[in-house]
Amino acid sequence: MSNNEVCDCLSRFKLLILQHSIFDIRYSILIYHMAGLSTRHLLGIKDLNPADIQLIFETADNFKTVLNRPIKKVPSLRDVTIANIFFENSTRTRLSFELAEKRLSADVVNFAASSSSVSKGETLIDTVNNILAMKVDMVVMRHPYAGAGIFLSKHVKAQIVNAGDGAHEHPTQALLDAFSIREKLGEVAGKKVVIVGDILHSRVALSNILCLKHLGAEVMVCGPTTLIPKYIGSLGVKVEHNLIKALNWCDVANMLRIQLERQDIKYFPSLREYTMLYGLNKQILDSLDKDIIVMHPGPINRGVEITSDVADSKQSIILDQVENGVAIRMAVLFLLAGQTP
Repeated sequence: MSNNEVCDCLSRFKLLILQHSIFDIRYSILIYHMAGLSTRHLLGIKDLNPADIQLIFETADNFKTVLNRPIKKVPSLRDVTIANIFFENSTRTRLSFELAEKRLSADVVNFAASSSSVSKGETLIDTVNNILAMKVDMVVMRHPYAGAGIFLSKHVKAQIVNAGDGAHEHPTQALLDAFSIREKLGEVAGKKVVIVGDILHSRVALSNILCLKHLGAEVMVCGPTTLIPKYIGSLGVKVEHNLIKALNWCDVANMLRIQLERQDIKYFPSLREYTMLYGLNKQILDSLDKDIIVMHPGPINRGVEITSDVADSKQSIILDQVENGVAIRMAVLFLLAGQTP
C-alpha cells in the first residue's frame, strides 16, 4: 500500500471517529437537557402528549442520520436486553423492532408463541415472568387481545412496548406514519389525512387518528358504513363514504387492508365489490384535482385496496414508511430505556 493510500485510509478513519463523536456529543446534550417521555411504557398513543411525540421525532431524525452512515450501529443500549414476544404473525413490525434493537447494540431475545409453552396452557404473566427471570429489561409484545400490554404492565416490572394488541392500538405504526408525513410535507399540522378501509377492526386506524389529532392534522375516515365504528365522530374526525370525495379533500391517503382474520361475519358482499367502491387505482389517482401522498401500513393486498401501479408510483411513500419504522422504533426504545423505574 502506497503512502497516499495509507493517508487516505487514515483520513477516512478519522472522519468516522469524528462522526461518532459528533453523534455522541449531540446525544449527551439532548439527554442532559430533556425531561424525557412522560410515560414509562409505550402502550398506546393515548398515553403520549404532543411534546412526547415531538421528542420521539427529533430523536428519530438523529437515528435516521445514523442509519444512512456506513457504520449503522451505536452503543446506546449496550448491556440492555430486550425480548420480542409475538403472539401473532408479523413480518415488518418484528423485523423492524429487531433491527432497531440491534442497531442500538441491545441484546435481543425472540419469542414465538407457536413454539412455546403457551401452547401447553401457560398464562401470559407466567410466560413473561419466566423470561424476565433471565434478566430481561424491556418487552416488545404483540398480542391478539386488546389491552394485553396494559394488563401486563400492571403485573411485571419490565418496560412494555405495545407492538399491536388486537383491534386496539399500534402506537409505533402511527408514529412512523406521522413521521413520514412530516418528512414528506414538512409538517403534520394543518394537513388533511384520510384513512380508507376497515376502520372498525384496525388498530392502525385508532392510533393514527389519535397521533394525527395530537399533531394538529385534520382527519377523515372513509369506508363502507359497516366498517366505520358507530361513535367514530367522538374522536373529532370526519366521515365520508365516497372515495373520490375523500381523495379530493385530502393531502394524504392512508389505505388500510381488509382485516378478514378479525371478521366473524360478512361486512360487505364481496372483495370485488369492495375494490370497485374503495380500491385505489392509477386511473382514480390521475383523475384527482391535485397530487396526493399514498400510504399503506402493510401488508398490501395488491388489487384489493390498492393496485400495483399506485403502490409503486412516485406518489407512494410506502417504502419510506418501512425505512422510517426502524428510526422511530430506535427512538422509542432509546427514550424508554432512559426512564427510571
